[in-house]
Amino acid sequence: MSLTLSLLLLIAISQPCVSDRTAVKNDNSESESRKLMFILAGQSNMAGRGGVNENKWDHIIPTECGPHPTILRLNASLHWVEATEPLHADIDVRRTCGVGPGLSFANWIREPVKEGGWRLIGLVPCAVGGTRIQEWSRGSVLYQQMIGRTKAALTSGGKIGAVLWYQGESDTVRHEDAYSYRARLEKLIFDLRTDLHLPHLLFIQVALASGEGPYLKIVREAQKGITLPNVKYVDAIGLKLEGDHLHLTTHAQVQLGIMLAGSYLNSGINGNGDSSHAWSRKTKLKLLCYVLLILYFTIS
Repeated sequence: MSLTLSLLLLIAISQPCVSDRTAVKNDNSESESRKLMFILAGQSNMAGRGGVNENKWDHIIPTECGPHPTILRLNASLHWVEATEPLHADIDVRRTCGVGPGLSFANWIREPVKEGGWRLIGLVPCAVGGTRIQEWSRGSVLYQQMIGRTKAALTSGGKIGAVLWYQGESDTVRHEDAYSYRARLEKLIFDLRTDLHLPHLLFIQVALASGEGPYLKIVREAQKGITLPNVKYVDAIGLKLEGDHLHLTTHAQVQLGIMLAGSYLNSGINGNGDSSHAWSRKTKLKLLCYVLLILYFTIS
């Protein structure tokens, strides 16, 4: 049996049945306190440009990115609503948004985090296209917005599970930005953990698949070279790009979301800080799918 066919079969049997879906009312206080939240930050590939061509989105939404009543997003007005694509439509407002990795990530972890006692998944979109990492430094507009939105998300209860970070394409243009990237990202992680009073906050970054300038390799090396505790990365190299050779396609965004989910589940934290939690057979299958997916991109 080929690796591709094996992967597809494993994904099929590890997905929850539609009949298993149980609606949870958004105003239920018990559910709100059992909300596991994820900060989505960075630039355009996190905001989502899947299916966007010539500033028009094709409105094609893969099954993996479909809505679910237990997956919410914090909108621009700081209200929790059911998450639908595009997640960043009212956040990255100067550009046309399409499919990003957030919903495929959330759908992939939905059943495993339920095992840990979490009833809701909350996505906190913060990404803005075309931004350099210096624009995310402490005290900047983007940084303050991210901190403000995260604190607002926490007011109704719950916990931050991780930061999902995909940024750096704009830092490949100038030599200075590329060579300063590692120090600036490490400072950002430190500041986030400090200001949110979460010293062990999990930070999962995406190593770039593309860049706007000639210093892509330097930024990638900086991303992969970070050795801070609870900082992980998934590698986007090999994922298919749109015709602009910069943004991930819709299908690639789905794959990226699954890769991020695999990294999160593989961290062993499960949203409770409990690394000893015994995953169920279904979750173990999802982790195996993740390993096979990484292997597939490595050898293909």
